[in-house]
Amino acid sequence: MERKKLLELRKKFGLTQNQLGEKLGISTVYVRKLEKGVVNPGRDTLLKYELFFDKDMRELFPDIFFDKNDKKLIKNNERVI
Repeated sequence: MERKKLLELRKKFGLTQNQLGEKLGISTVYVRKLEKGVVNPGRDTLLKYELFFDKDMRELFPDIFFDKNDKKLIKNNERVI
């Protein structure tokens, strides 16, 4: 799942993947994989992105914080109650 917010913010800041990687202290390849959703960031990388872009990590990486089947989970929990 492509992380469009990361791509939008990087472009808004006028940065290439290489430039962002240098500013965050991570590789260009890692930046690319994060944007494409191929890999998930570690805690340190989450914090670097959050501080650099001044955005909550849940907004930057929604796919790792929210279940895609949220409605299904809510529906199942309602049955249990």
